Amino acid sequence: MFEDLRDLYQEVIFDHNRNPRNFRVMADANRQVEGFNPLCGDRLTLFLKVEDGTIRDASFQGSGCAISTASVSLMTEIIKGKTETEADALFKQFHEMATGKDHDLQLEALGKLAVLAGVREYPARVKCATLAWHTLDAALKNQQQSISTE
Repeated sequence: MFEDLRDLYQEVIFDHNRNPRNFRVMADANRQVEGFNPLCGDRLTLFLKVEDGTIRDASFQGSGCAISTASVSLMTEIIKGKTETEADALFKQFHEMATGKDHDLQLEALGKLAVLAGVREYPARVKCATLAWHTLDAALKNQQQSISTE
């Protein structure tokens, strides 16, 4: 059973890496933040269109490893239509899941994002998975400077 689940998770990650969702420059974005993971070489620019406290659209450009690309692809899908408060709560939940800080976290509450739960077993890969989320956190705070995982 566990093997089947791990295989399914790997397939979701591979799918989002091969066919990233929302991979485009957003011309009418009102928030834009760059993120960089020097350890792995992951780079991304996150674009958000936020209106009345709600994320109306999200996209990204950049390049990175499979985990980084899958993470930002999944994230942009999930945050569309969320309020900034809801997206901030997701950031916190995801970060706790990825770093293994919340052992009581219910993975079901994260939906598709649970496919990235395995990164906590590989400390070097945590930064790959969380880069997009730290970049989102900066965008939600309307920060302009680039984000680095170092």
